[in-house]
Amino acid sequence: MAPLGPYIHMSNEKQSSLDSIWESEDPIFADKELLDIEHIPDEERIIGREDEISNLANSIHPAIRGGKPRNTLIYGKTGTGKSLVAKHVTQSAEDFAHDEGTKLDRAYIDCTQATTETQVVIKLGRTFNRPDETDISVPPSGLSTNAYYDRLWEILDTLHDVVIIILDEVDKLQENNVLMQLSRAGEAGKIDSCKVGILAISNKISFKDSLDERVLSSLQEREFIFPPYDANQLREIMRHRQDAFREGVLTDDVIPLASAFAAQEHGDARKALDILRNAGELAKDDNSDVVQENHVRDAREKADIDRFSKLLQDQPTQSKAAVYALSLIAEGSNQEEFSTRKIYERYEQLTESLDINPLSQRRMSDRLNEQAFLDILGVTDRVGRGRGKGMTNFYYLLEEPKVVQSAIESDQRFSPEQ
Repeated sequence: MAPLGPYIHMSNEKQSSLDSIWESEDPIFADKELLDIEHIPDEERIIGREDEISNLANSIHPAIRGGKPRNTLIYGKTGTGKSLVAKHVTQSAEDFAHDEGTKLDRAYIDCTQATTETQVVIKLGRTFNRPDETDISVPPSGLSTNAYYDRLWEILDTLHDVVIIILDEVDKLQENNVLMQLSRAGEAGKIDSCKVGILAISNKISFKDSLDERVLSSLQEREFIFPPYDANQLREIMRHRQDAFREGVLTDDVIPLASAFAAQEHGDARKALDILRNAGELAKDDNSDVVQENHVRDAREKADIDRFSKLLQDQPTQSKAAVYALSLIAEGSNQEEFSTRKIYERYEQLTESLDINPLSQRRMSDRLNEQAFLDILGVTDRVGRGRGKGMTNFYYLLEEPKVVQSAIESDQRFSPEQ
C-alpha cells in the first residue's frame, strides 16, 4: 500500500484553509436578510405606507372575530410595497385573531408561478390543509379541478373560521374562474362556516377591465392604489435597513446614490434594496472593506440583469430567441418600436446561427405577445399600411439592450462563447 503521509498532510492543509473560511465573519454584512425582498420587516421599518397599512387593516378587520373580510383590489407599480403591506397586515391579523380565539389562516399565491386555476386551487389546498386532522390528501397532480375544489371546501370548513388569500400579480392568471369560485364560495353554498377574503394585487389598474361583472362586483368591495415612493422615502427605507451592513461599511454617498437610481425607476423600493445588496456583494468580491459609489453603479446594472433573468428563467428557448432578436435590432437603433416582420428577419438569422429550427412568423409573434403579457417587453398596435390596413403589432424593450442580452446569455445556448 502506498504511504498516506503526504496525502494526509495535504488534506490537513486544505482543511486548515477551509477552517479559516468557516471561522471568519462576513466583512460586509451583519444581517443580509434585511435586504431580502421576501423579508417582512417590523412595522417601524415599513416607510411611507402608514395610511395603506391602516386602510388594509380596516378592510380585513371583521376577520379578527370570525367575520368576513372585505375583498380588496390593490394596485401600484412594481416595488411600491403592495405585497409587503399585504403580508405584514395579514400576519398581524392572524396573530391577533388567534389571541381572540378565532381560527384565521392566510395563504400567499404568486400568480406568476401558479398561473392556472388548478395550480392555484392545489396550492391553496396544500397550504390550508393539516392532513393529520382532516384525513384529506391534496396530491400535487392527478385529480380534476372540481375534485381539488371539493377537497379545498372541506378543508376550509373543517379547520378554519376565516381565511385570507393574497393573490399577487393576479393579472398573470390565465383565466379568472378561480376568482369567481373563491369570491362567491359562501354565496354558492360551497362552504358553510368558513369565511373567505381575497386580496388581489396587480401592477395594472386596467386589470379589472378584463373581469366578469359578477367577479368584479365581488372583488371590488374595496380598492387601494399604492403611489410610487419618492427619493426621500427610498432613502429612509434604506436607512432603516442599513443595519444589514456592519458599522462603518457604507460610505456616505452609497444610500443617496442608490435611492436616486431607484427613484428614476418609478420609485421602486425593490430595486433600491437589490442595488444595495448587490453593491455589498460586489464590495466583497473586490475584497474591499467598504461599499463605495463605484459598487453602487455596478450594482445597478447587475440588479437589472438579475431581475430580467428571473423573468426569463422559465421561458422556452424560442421565446428567448425572439426577445434576443429584438434586442439586437434595438441596439444602436434610433427607433424604439419594431414590427413583427423586422424582428422575424433578425430572428431567422439568429436561429440559424444557433442551430435552432425557426418558428413561422405568426408563431414567433405569438411568443412575443406572451412576453408582452408577462411584462418582459412592450407592445403597441398600429394601423398597418397598404391595401389591407389591418392592425400591426410593434414591440419594444422595457430594459436596455445590453441588460436583455446579458440576462439571456446566462443561458448557455445563447452564450457568445458557444
